[in-house]
Amino acid sequence: MDIKVISSNGYTVVNIEGRIDTTNAGDFEKVIMKFAEEKATKIILDCCGLQYISSSGLRIFLMLQKKMMAIQGTLRLCNLQPEIQEIFDISGFSSIFSIFPNLDSAVS
Repeated sequence: MDIKVISSNGYTVVNIEGRIDTTNAGDFEKVIMKFAEEKATKIILDCCGLQYISSSGLRIFLMLQKKMMAIQGTLRLCNLQPEIQEIFDISGFSSIFSIFPNLDSAVS
């Protein structure tokens, strides 16, 4: 898993590459929750390179969503690969998150 962070149009954009599973979920959680704790109120998770997400990864996404809601922030997801989108659909997470087809639409 590789994470790169940029700023775009007032959003903190977190680009996720690789897999989020039980072996690296703890590391991912530390990195991603750091942004919420630093009071980033507008976060986009760009999943263009996300190849796999386990239930551990989904739990972290959900924790981040809850934190953002608690501070009245915005969390958006974009560029979900078809396999990842299917996982979100099956788990019911598609109705919990704001999901956009690409980064441009997520930022606007």
